[in-house]
Amino acid sequence: MYAEGAGIARAIPRAIAVPTDADDAAHLVRWASENGAALIARGSGSGMAGGAVGDAIIVDLSRLNAIGDIDPTSRRVWVGAGALRGAVDAAAHAHGLRFPVDPSSGAFCTVGGMAATNAAGARTLRYGATRAWVSAVECIFTDGERAVIRRGELPPTSLPAAVDRFLSNAAPSIATARAVTRPGLRKDSSGYALAEFARSGDVVDVIIGSEGTLCLITGLELALDAIPAATASVLAAFSSLDAAVDGARATREGGASASELLDRTFLDVAALGGARFLPAETEAAILVEVEGRRSSEANERARAIADACTAAGASTVRIALDASTERELWALRHAASPILSRLDPHLKSMQFIEDGAVPPDRLPAYVEGVRSALESRGIRGVIFGHAGDGHVHVNPLIDVREPSWRDQVAGLLEEVTSLVASLGGTLAGEHGDGRLRTPLVARTWSAEAVASFARVKAAFDPTGVFNPGVKVPTGGQRPIEDVKYDPSLPPLPERARAALDAIERERGYSRFRLSLV
Repeated sequence: MYAEGAGIARAIPRAIAVPTDADDAAHLVRWASENGAALIARGSGSGMAGGAVGDAIIVDLSRLNAIGDIDPTSRRVWVGAGALRGAVDAAAHAHGLRFPVDPSSGAFCTVGGMAATNAAGARTLRYGATRAWVSAVECIFTDGERAVIRRGELPPTSLPAAVDRFLSNAAPSIATARAVTRPGLRKDSSGYALAEFARSGDVVDVIIGSEGTLCLITGLELALDAIPAATASVLAAFSSLDAAVDGARATREGGASASELLDRTFLDVAALGGARFLPAETEAAILVEVEGRRSSEANERARAIADACTAAGASTVRIALDASTERELWALRHAASPILSRLDPHLKSMQFIEDGAVPPDRLPAYVEGVRSALESRGIRGVIFGHAGDGHVHVNPLIDVREPSWRDQVAGLLEEVTSLVASLGGTLAGEHGDGRLRTPLVARTWSAEAVASFARVKAAFDPTGVFNPGVKVPTGGQRPIEDVKYDPSLPPLPERARAALDAIERERGYSRFRLSLV
C-alpha cells in the first residue's frame, strides 16, 4: 500500500511506522539512528517526484493531523504535519482567513508534505510558495532531539546538535548567495534553499523544501491571510506562444493572483471533452484571476488585464465577473485530467518531466523545445502550467506495450534536462527533486552548489537516516528505477492493486493506507 504514490515510482518499503504523536516520532528516529535504519517521511503520498517512495522505513505522519485554534489577531495557527491543507484552509475560513498557498493537490495533500517540497501552485504569482507562510517548525533531528525552530528569532541558547553543526560547519561557506542563485527564476524547489538562507539567516528557510532529508517535521506554525472580498477572471487566446508570454508578463505586472498557461496540446485534449471556448487556431491561452477589496475593484482590474492581453496580441478575450462564469472558465483548467484517464488504457500519463521552470521570458523556447522533443519521438503530451512564473507541467503519454518505451522515457528526460540547463532553469519548480531528479541535480546546478548541498546534508544528518537518495544522490543512483506502469514488474497483491488504482482514479490520496486493507 505504500509502494506507490502519485508519481511514476514503485518501491516496496522495508516497513511502515505510523507515529501517533511527536514523542512516537522522536522515539522512532532515535531507534533508527542506533540501528542504522533509514526513514522516509510521508504524508498523503501525493508528491510527484518519488520522494516518499523508497527502500526504507516509511514514516506515515498522517495521524499527526491536529489543527490548533486560529488566532485572528496574529493570523497564525499551529498544525500537525499530517493536517490536510484543505482542512486547514476550511478552519481558517471560519475566521475570514485562508491559507493562500493552493497547489492543485490542495484538497488532499498534507501541510507537512507542502513544507517538504516548498509546494506552490497557481497563486504563487502573488503569494509565493509555502516557505513564505511558515513561521515555525517543530523538528526531530537525527539523534531524536526535538526542537521548535522559529523564523526571525535567534536560535535557543541550547542549540540542537544538528543545527549547531550546520551553523558551524556548513553555514560559513554560504557567505554569499551567488553560487546557489539562479537569476530570473521565480520558482525553484530543487536543492536546499541556501540563497534564501544567505539572505535571511533563518534556519527555517533551509528546512522548508528539504524533502525530509534533514529532519522529521512534526508540526508547523502557519501564517494566514484575509479572504479576498471579490475575484474576477480573464481567459485570453493567442495565436503564438511569444504573444501569450507577453500577455502573461502584462498580467503579472497588472497584479494578477494567478496566470495559467494552457498550451495547444492541452487545449486539443480539453476539446475532446467538449471544452471549446477558443478559436481552433489558438497556440496558447492564459487564464487569469485577479482579486479586489470589493467587486468593483476586481472588475476594474479584470478589464485592465483584458485590455493588456488584447494589446499583447490576444485574438479572443473573455471576462468573468460573477462566480458562475468564473467557475465555467476555470473548469477548462481542470478539463484535461479526466479526459486523459479515458484515453487508450495502454497510454500512461507519466510525470517525469512535469516540473520544469525557466525565467519567464524564456518560456516560449522551453515549451517549443518540449513540443519538439515529444514530436520527434511520436509521443503525445499535454503541456500546461503557471505562465506568470515561467513554470509548466508536462504529461507525456507513454505506450508501455512498445518494447522501446523505456528508451523513449530516458531519451525524453535527457533532452528536456539539457533544454532546462541551457535556458538557466530548474527541473523542479514546485514538486521537489525526489528520487526522480536528485541524480540530475549536477546538470542544472554548479559544482559549488552541489558541494554545498552535500555539506548541509552531512551537517544535519551525518549517518544518513533521513530520506537517503533525495537532494544528495547516492552512488550509482539513476533517475528512473521501477516504474509502476511497467507491465514486466511482479504484480502487487490483488487487494492492494485494486485499492491503489482506486486512490489514483479518485485522487483519494488522503485516505489512510492501512484502513484500505
